[in-house]
Amino acid sequence: MNRSEPIVRRKLSDEVFLRLKRLITSGELQPGDDMPSERELMERFEVGRPAIREAMQALSNMGLVAISHGERAKVLQLTAKSIIKQVDGAAKIILSSSKDTLEHLKTARIFFERGMVREAAEKATVEDVQRLKATVAEQRAARGDSEAFISADMKFHTQIAAISGNPIYVAVSEAMLGWLKEYHTEMLIWTGKEQFTLTEHEEIIGRIEKKDADGAEKAMIKHLERSRALYVMNSEK
Repeated sequence: MNRSEPIVRRKLSDEVFLRLKRLITSGELQPGDDMPSERELMERFEVGRPAIREAMQALSNMGLVAISHGERAKVLQLTAKSIIKQVDGAAKIILSSSKDTLEHLKTARIFFERGMVREAAEKATVEDVQRLKATVAEQRAARGDSEAFISADMKFHTQIAAISGNPIYVAVSEAMLGWLKEYHTEMLIWTGKEQFTLTEHEEIIGRIEKKDADGAEKAMIKHLERSRALYVMNSEK
């Protein structure tokens, strides 16, 4: 062989991380279990405390363990929500600094939600429709309180995603809505536009209740195309 293939020596913390991750992915440690103490791990792997702490922090960053001060770390149950949450910080940084990325997110949200509302129209039960109506009633009662109004708005769209029964859809919906709310919702321009939102939500519910997938999709596109102007870069406020 002519090609050079050097062996790269890993940092101690990287090796500890791989071994601990293997304990979790193999099932030796289950969700809810306490991780071994730092001292136990130091003795088991014959490494110092810094290597253990770096490895544990890496596991925490991956959503595999929860670290609490003064207590042993606990193994977490991986879910679609916890996995997507791992990109939260990076996504918010990108969105806060790039107008193009924000526009791409708005477009992606419309593409995503038009599919979700079609599925909701096909699968919604009477109970699902009642939950949506209750959320719109909650939103109507929150007029004048932009934080509560927007919170109910996010709940409405997440409930539509939940009708699919697919937790990945719910996690993606929550993530996109959270990114838009934290960085790009102009709270002050809801005045005078709240009734438009309520009327459009009621129209969407009506189409879902009638099992009208085409009508629900059209109503959702109309709603999101109008409301996309409410999400602007912080520098434009």
